[in-house]
Amino acid sequence: MEDSDVNAHLPAQAKAEARRLPSQQRSRERVERMLAAASELIAEQGSDALKMRDVAERAGVPIGSLYQFFPDKSAVIRALAERITTEGRACIAEALAPVSTADELRKAFCDLVDTYYALFLAEPVMRDVWSGTQADRTLRTLELADSRASAALLVEALLAAQPGRDREAAGQTAFFVWQLGEAAVRLAVSVGRQEGDAMVETYKRMALRELLGD
Repeated sequence: MEDSDVNAHLPAQAKAEARRLPSQQRSRERVERMLAAASELIAEQGSDALKMRDVAERAGVPIGSLYQFFPDKSAVIRALAERITTEGRACIAEALAPVSTADELRKAFCDLVDTYYALFLAEPVMRDVWSGTQADRTLRTLELADSRASAALLVEALLAAQPGRDREAAGQTAFFVWQLGEAAVRLAVSVGRQEGDAMVETYKRMALRELLGD
């Protein structure tokens, strides 16, 4: 699935905000500072406490410049979420592209789950942005579109590993497995580490049974 296909699922608000992002180098650098500042502040105090004036002060930009690109706090969090999903999709594509056998898919899938889990454990910003996703309709739509795109990549790897599979059925399975994986990892990081590790391992076994019949 191409990015244009993903964007087709997004509400007009998200598309409008994406169009406002700058094309000039100086403005892009300023936006980078703003997003870096917001990320630091979220890591320190959570997104609920994030204030636009604090972002501007941390980034070293006038508050008017911040509002030029991000009309409110939700737009800042949305931009961070879009960045996380874009980077994540690139990682998934890279991991699944070489897959041609069931064993390769098994390893690539488990590695991706482990990486996703490790990132959520290590990056409080990712956990906080996800929490914000649940209360923001636009972010929920973005997350769903990203899950569909990631599942489409998984389908291609699955069909390469098992060429006889029905594409439509494989697509339904991949999408469901991907959605369950996101939920499983987020549950795992909300409990103790030992219990969370066990949950992730259980999810991988269940997912591989559905995907490959293991």
